[in-house]
Amino acid sequence: MAVYLGRAFSYRNALCSIRRSSFQTRQFSRAVCSASLFSSDARTLHSVAPIDFLTQSRRGFAKGKKSRDDSATSTVEVVPDIGPTLKANAASQMEAAIDSLSRELSKLRTGRASAGILDHIIVESGGIKMPLNRLAVVSVLDSKTLSVNPYDPSAIKELESAIVSSPLGLNPKVDGQRLIAAIPALTKEHIQAMCKVVAKSSEDVKQSIRRARQKALDTMKKAGSSFPKDNAKKLEKEIDELTKKFVKSAEDMCKAKEKEINEG
Repeated sequence: MAVYLGRAFSYRNALCSIRRSSFQTRQFSRAVCSASLFSSDARTLHSVAPIDFLTQSRRGFAKGKKSRDDSATSTVEVVPDIGPTLKANAASQMEAAIDSLSRELSKLRTGRASAGILDHIIVESGGIKMPLNRLAVVSVLDSKTLSVNPYDPSAIKELESAIVSSPLGLNPKVDGQRLIAAIPALTKEHIQAMCKVVAKSSEDVKQSIRRARQKALDTMKKAGSSFPKDNAKKLEKEIDELTKKFVKSAEDMCKAKEKEINEG
């Protein structure tokens, strides 16, 4: 019995030692595997890291360069040259003033026949008011006679009434399907009155021309530093030359009209 129990205890002790050795073997293998993995990962990190670092550095440098280029491009501003536009606008306004003066002077009656003196007369025909030049053709027969030829012969009475009612002092006569208007000689009082009208028209148009000049210069000043000083001086000189040109044109037109009135 004692022998049997001794053998049993010996077998149990041997079994326990075997189990402990196998457990230690597994722990050791796990540790070795972990160490090998760690070392392989470390080698991978050491081998890859420099490449990634270079790649990222190049990308960062490229991005930085692009952003600098973009910022440089965005700061460049192209300032348009407003000089030609200002000059063209000023010239257009001055020309409009001269055209207006020409129309006003053509309405003034002198001792000579002029088709334009009837253009401003308003005629009422069929309940509609229209300028005479839309209802008839006015032509000059000689230096003292006008002919009014209506597009619609039935409107001849309305045309005659409108001419007689105007402040021109004309008394047209019916001649078939047209009107004949003789231009009477101007009286001394009429000549003086017409010359005053011409002088006032001259001053009005010169003021309009100068306003166009001042408007262009004010716009140029508002541009400030965006408009170079050299260009500003050149533009101001060119606009001044335009102003002198159109003012002289207005004066010449008014002098010619005054001469025509006095000789009439």
